[in-house]
Amino acid sequence: MSNHLHADLEKLEKRLLYLAAQVEDSVRKAITALLERKQDLALDVVAGDREIDEREVELEEDCLKLLALHQPVATDLRFIAAVLKIDNDLERIGDLAVSIAKRAAFLTTAPPFPVPHQMKAMMEQAVDMLRKSLDAFVGGDVVKAQEVLEADDAIDKLHKEIGREVIAAMESNSESVEPGMQLFSVSKALERIADHATNIAEDVVYMVDGAIIRHGLGVDPV
Repeated sequence: MSNHLHADLEKLEKRLLYLAAQVEDSVRKAITALLERKQDLALDVVAGDREIDEREVELEEDCLKLLALHQPVATDLRFIAAVLKIDNDLERIGDLAVSIAKRAAFLTTAPPFPVPHQMKAMMEQAVDMLRKSLDAFVGGDVVKAQEVLEADDAIDKLHKEIGREVIAAMESNSESVEPGMQLFSVSKALERIADHATNIAEDVVYMVDGAIIRHGLGVDPV
């Protein structure tokens, strides 16, 4: 690897991690806005989405420039390909944070509805999966990536528990239908955030081993 390429790849990684920190902060703020009924915080998340989108586009452009300038091969090529995919997943997570924030803002104007206690745990687990997947990326750690993949079932379980609790509340009180639907959508968004963290973990396996494991398929390393 040339010194120029090495320096450019380091810059690429730093920009990706900065974007990841912004996205994680948005998710945390969105859920805090929901749990504490803070409309201003929810609107802050919505307003910050434009910057996340801009950074995602800039990072994609950086990746394409490196591909054209250095024509990397093998490990370096897989690294840039992984950054491209992770960049897209982070942007999607940012969009999901905005979705949660918008629902949180709506709920501040609706009659109080008990937020299922599993919601905070689900948020913490989803964010933990995201952080672990990015740690795995930085360290080229396939074992840690596998831990993320294995954690997805727990998120799915929490989502089902929240769904049952919300449905029971809606059935007992017709006025709870609209806020209940909003809360179920928040739970679904958290489930999708965990799915994107899983995607990132799968990209780490590809980056390190050259093996494509998406959709449960095993492909020989390239």
